[in-house]
Amino acid sequence: MTRDDLFNTNASIVRDLVKACTKHCPTAFLLLITNPVNSTVPIASEVCKAAGTYDPNRVIGVTTLDVVRANTFVANLKGLNPADVNVPVVGGHAGKTIIPLISQATPSVEFDPETLDNLTKRIQDAGTEVVNAKAGAGSATLSMAYAGARFTNSLLAALNGKEGVIECGFIKSSETECPYFSTPLLLGKNGIERNLGLGKLSDYETKLVADAMDELKGSIAKGEKFASQ
Repeated sequence: MTRDDLFNTNASIVRDLVKACTKHCPTAFLLLITNPVNSTVPIASEVCKAAGTYDPNRVIGVTTLDVVRANTFVANLKGLNPADVNVPVVGGHAGKTIIPLISQATPSVEFDPETLDNLTKRIQDAGTEVVNAKAGAGSATLSMAYAGARFTNSLLAALNGKEGVIECGFIKSSETECPYFSTPLLLGKNGIERNLGLGKLSDYETKLVADAMDELKGSIAKGEKFASQ
């Protein structure tokens, strides 16, 4: 399925589920992993606004799968344990809107320009890689489940008082000219305690952010328009 196909199938499902949440659990944390996340998070936000229950600190798009993939691919190239690697991934959750910040990776790693470009494209296109490997019979499932569980467990830990819990997520944001943008988030008892922002970007990453803007804005607008109909 293309992301347009996904939108046509999933937009109404997300709208109806969120509408039910606004009635029956209006203060719930809404973690959106349903693709296309770049559109479904704006849909969820608009539905909550219409119901008078919107809290931007409680509506989060789960982009953890991009982080998990970035950690794994960097670890494989450098002979590290993926569990010991952390690569922030910002932007959105589709194609070129997925922006891995390799320059901010811990531990610090370096790649030549060609390797860096190939690595970035592999992280951006990893979902398609899985679909192709399954010969069209499915998409990422176990890794998606792992990513969803990881973010949920992180949020639960933060809600229970654990300090210093950071995960990337796609949220209402003023970090860029896009009204929604994924960045590292400090999680706490109220959901998002603080947006940690983009940090210092390399020239290569600055260009990736600029190149993602039009597609990201279009996906967000598409979600908002659907929710208003």
